[in-house]
Amino acid sequence: MRKLGTARAPTRLRIGNRLEDPDSKRELNKRLFSKIAVEYRWMPAALSLGRDSVWKRHLIQALPDLPRPFCVDLACGDGDLTRRIARRFPEGSVLGLDLTPPMISRAQHFTTQANIHYAEADMGATGLASESADIVTGGYALRNAPELDETIREIARILRPGGWAGFLEFMRWPGRIGGALEIGVLRVWGGLWGMLLHGNPAVYGYIAASLRRFPIREELVARFAHHGFRLVNVSLCFFGVTAILLFRKDGQRKEASE
Repeated sequence: MRKLGTARAPTRLRIGNRLEDPDSKRELNKRLFSKIAVEYRWMPAALSLGRDSVWKRHLIQALPDLPRPFCVDLACGDGDLTRRIARRFPEGSVLGLDLTPPMISRAQHFTTQANIHYAEADMGATGLASESADIVTGGYALRNAPELDETIREIARILRPGGWAGFLEFMRWPGRIGGALEIGVLRVWGGLWGMLLHGNPAVYGYIAASLRRFPIREELVARFAHHGFRLVNVSLCFFGVTAILLFRKDGQRKEASE
């Protein structure tokens, strides 16, 4: 791992308008997360001032008690949340999906649980059978979706009736002033880490850029409702910079063992 302050060649990564088009955003995500795969094991903790682990623990605790669920963790990265889910449901099975091969490799490297598998897949086109999953999760996943409504529709497709979807995600503060302030702080904070590690503020300035294009919480909930989800619980974290959202898909759940 590169030490802070050592010489480096700047990372040539520019966001520009690549977040506006789904295909461009998908390719940007693959390139960006390939570059940060090694450091991603500790970066969420650094960026969140140590709170990332607490937020993930709260997300895991919010999930329902199911005996042998099939869980799908979207944009699983290095598998941190995936492994936590596997410990929460030792009799279940967990599939971690990610668009980036280096992230999948890192996740496999750190995983020892037998009830976890990983696969390379777009969260908007998982390739899973319809109504096959009991729980779908994502840690900072939705904001990175190349096309958000397509992803929500895919989550609804693969979940059983009555299935659960839980997410930890950045949330934009309401109002123009509050939203601008939050995005400005995240741009500076992320840009600082981007400069320290890659000589390019855009690497972690991506967080602010993607949040600026992400719907506010009420609109996000409305989009899930449009695809047949009911908001069960929401917990705001870190003054509302992040939130834990738990949804349930309409319909009567069938037993996972069926």
